[in-house]
Amino acid sequence: MTDLFSPLTLRGVTFPNRIGVSPMCQYCCGPDGRPTEWHLAHLVSRAQGGAGLVCVEATAVAPEGRISPGDVGLWEEAQLAAHARLAAAIAAVGAVPGIQLAHAGRKGGRYAPWEEGREKRNQWTALGPSALAFDHFDPPRAMTEAEIEGVIAAFAAAARRAVAAGYRYVEVHAAHGYLLHSFCSPLANARTDRWGGGFEGRTRIVVETARAVRAALPEEAALGVRVSHTDWVEGGWDTAQTVELSRLLKREGVDLIDVSSGGVSPQQQIPLGPGYQVPGAEAVRRGAGIPVAAVGMITEPEQAQAILAEGKADLILLGRAMLREPYWPLRAAAALGRMEALRTPPQYDRGWNTLGRTRMERAIARPMRPLG
Repeated sequence: MTDLFSPLTLRGVTFPNRIGVSPMCQYCCGPDGRPTEWHLAHLVSRAQGGAGLVCVEATAVAPEGRISPGDVGLWEEAQLAAHARLAAAIAAVGAVPGIQLAHAGRKGGRYAPWEEGREKRNQWTALGPSALAFDHFDPPRAMTEAEIEGVIAAFAAAARRAVAAGYRYVEVHAAHGYLLHSFCSPLANARTDRWGGGFEGRTRIVVETARAVRAALPEEAALGVRVSHTDWVEGGWDTAQTVELSRLLKREGVDLIDVSSGGVSPQQQIPLGPGYQVPGAEAVRRGAGIPVAAVGMITEPEQAQAILAEGKADLILLGRAMLREPYWPLRAAAALGRMEALRTPPQYDRGWNTLGRTRMERAIARPMRPLG
């Protein structure tokens, strides 16, 4: 039985456990796209909390590929030093440093979610497969073939910089309605050339991006691709197509499929609930024969353990649960009786030894109470 605290090896990378911090946008960089002190404190605290993988948020491969002006970027060498510091800090406390590379496509140039008076418009001309707008935002400009090839090259160049910075897991973002996913979905792609039409044309950019990124990485680096397994809209991208795409990506040297969903259409009807995206992960794992990560309202240790034990996923990525509780892995270890499997920072050992193991486990295993 796969255990939440058993290691996972992908190529030359071994994650010490099956718990990962999902890439979550913070929208707080300056226009230079460099990670800040906020990113250092935010991500390293989760690494200290015991996660086996800590993945940096969607990182733009081009300035126009940012979701907002506050996005992290890796489109030029000048950004390397800040990334190297961040990756080294994550690794220093025992987690595998990872990064998600992304291009926002037609959802680019938006405001940060908390900005007052934000209108539904783009702050720069966004790019997409076709001139079809997302929701009430400005229509994107349909990309030329040269621009498509340029984006593929930009992903590969960013991957090379990621490895130089010290990241050991690189993930290509092909989900949530951003550029690569929008090419896959017939709801956003009306092209009639070799980048549109049927399944082969619509998925070409994802396959060729994965091929280019794999070629840019050393053999020992692990490569993942995040996908939306369904658009949750009739006539859109669906799970069966995701399984077929995952088979193609496996042949290109992709090691893990990170299975999410939605994001390409405001018409989506998502059946929210605990583990609501896990069936998509299970379908990809069984149908494509490739390791998968499960995400989506996974909040309790027993729930995460059951997903692994039942063969539905190989890795659990946590988002909001880790925002609420950076030391979630420590609580999970206590709840599942696996404290011996989780490293404790030596700086904290004094508190552990003073309180005593049994009392400490009971204290840690209590779920956090909501504020207020």
